[in-house]
Amino acid sequence: MEKKSEGTLAILLLALIQGVLASGAVEIKPSINPVVVGNSVTLSLSPSKILKSASWAVGESLILNWLGDQQAGVPSYNGRASVNVLTGALTLSSVKVADSGLYTVQSSDPQLKASASITVLEPISNVALRANQTTLMEFSSSAVATCSVSSGSSISFLWMNGSAEVKASGRVQLTDGGSTLTMVNVTRYDRGPFSCRAFNLISNGSSDPVTFTISYGPDNMALKINGNNTTSFPIGSNLTVLCSAQSSPPARLQWAFRGEPVNTTGPLLELLSFGKDQSGPYSCLAFNNHTNMTSNITAHIMIAEPFSGSQQQAVNVMLLPLLLLVGFLVILPDAGGSFSP
Repeated sequence: MEKKSEGTLAILLLALIQGVLASGAVEIKPSINPVVVGNSVTLSLSPSKILKSASWAVGESLILNWLGDQQAGVPSYNGRASVNVLTGALTLSSVKVADSGLYTVQSSDPQLKASASITVLEPISNVALRANQTTLMEFSSSAVATCSVSSGSSISFLWMNGSAEVKASGRVQLTDGGSTLTMVNVTRYDRGPFSCRAFNLISNGSSDPVTFTISYGPDNMALKINGNNTTSFPIGSNLTVLCSAQSSPPARLQWAFRGEPVNTTGPLLELLSFGKDQSGPYSCLAFNNHTNMTSNITAHIMIAEPFSGSQQQAVNVMLLPLLLLVGFLVILPDAGGSFSP
């Protein structure tokens, strides 16, 4: 009796070991993965096996089983799932996103079990970008833009500012799975154009760009006189003073002389036949009626006084000793050369 029990136990252990080995030696290979919604996919065994009795399931849900050449499927898979009883390959047609999951084949003759995952994806279509508002104020407004699609599954989003990728930072937030971009306290450099790209493993699409209008300034003012930074000119000169300011929309420019407005607006001030009575501080005042901000810059333009007669005489007196010294040094070599030992 003991020998018979030992023999039975050995047979069972051998059968178990063969089953484990068989399970480890078999893989499931999808014909395509990921799979596009509406397409078909076949899950084949590699190497191929003849399974006399087996079943297919996804997760914990049975799809079908078969015995010999007879197969039976659950109602929800009628017309969509079939098995090749000779090879054990399962074919699913008209797949849905819900068909994604872990597929397992299990057989009792021969004994094996193998699994593989497939992902079913819906292609992306009609990527669109919508902004809550496009007219903003620098340092006080926030911009919110949302990327949406008409269809698609397992979607990731990428935001672009021109050719540069937008990443989350102190002022920039990406929420709702990356589909919403929020920029707090926008600056003039947040104009864009912004676009979003939606993608999954089988498709992608990009939105049309959106550009924000951001009011800012005036600031960073500059004055150029006759194209340079010189502020001293000979009497009678014709001067062109150009004022610039960074501002959006462009700032209104008003000129003032010695603190009093002059009858000139715009970036250009012309001073013809510049005289002594025109010397003094010239100011350019900038105003932005969208931001209600002002800024100004002042240059002191003066007459370059020529030397007077007494000044010229003083210069000549100062130069005379220097000229005598230079002459003496020039003559000295010649004089030394006239001596002989």
